[in-house]
Amino acid sequence: VWSYDIGTGYGGWGNQELQSYEEANVDVEDGLLKITARRTGDGFTSGRIKTEDKVIFQYGTVEASIQTPNVDAGLWPAFWTLGENFGDVGWPKSGEIDIMENRGQEPTLITGSVHGPGYSAGEAISKNFELEEGRFDTEFHIFGIEWGPGYINFYVDDVLYNQLTPADVTGEWVFDDQSFYIIMNVAVGGNYSGPPNENSVFPQTMLVDYIRIYE
Repeated sequence: VWSYDIGTGYGGWGNQELQSYEEANVDVEDGLLKITARRTGDGFTSGRIKTEDKVIFQYGTVEASIQTPNVDAGLWPAFWTLGENFGDVGWPKSGEIDIMENRGQEPTLITGSVHGPGYSAGEAISKNFELEEGRFDTEFHIFGIEWGPGYINFYVDDVLYNQLTPADVTGEWVFDDQSFYIIMNVAVGGNYSGPPNENSVFPQTMLVDYIRIYE
């Protein structure tokens, strides 16, 4: 149900990312999906996969059990979605739901966001969730959304930490207009996480136990 999303991307995939995405950085072993970021000489490689044109959904619950990479700085693992009309209308008109984004230097904190016309990139509507115990990079946690007409609920380990509705966004609500598809990736550098530093050890791997969609 997945396709590789490979290449360097225009302008670092629009985020000043440093990696090249390659098929070799995505693997399934011992029942786990593994997306690995590697240092290669003066550059970096990593993995990005998507369900575009294969698995799309509108409404329901979407969740994944993930252990994020363990790195001091410079990694940006993410579990997110784009509207299936992305190829026709572009971004952010297509809408984007970020179920989980993490900065490597913040192993107890994740962010959930939505992007749309009038509230995208640095102006996205976001909220953080921070663990009181444990870390996201040393154990598996469940990240998910419950999505219905006029609302998106954000969860970590079945804890509801945010609800967004049309009244919460600063532009057009585009999340009732079409189905969405899933993307999973580990970016290196970029505007969100910043670049690796002298303490950033590679390779680093995001582990995914499962991804589930409940209609």
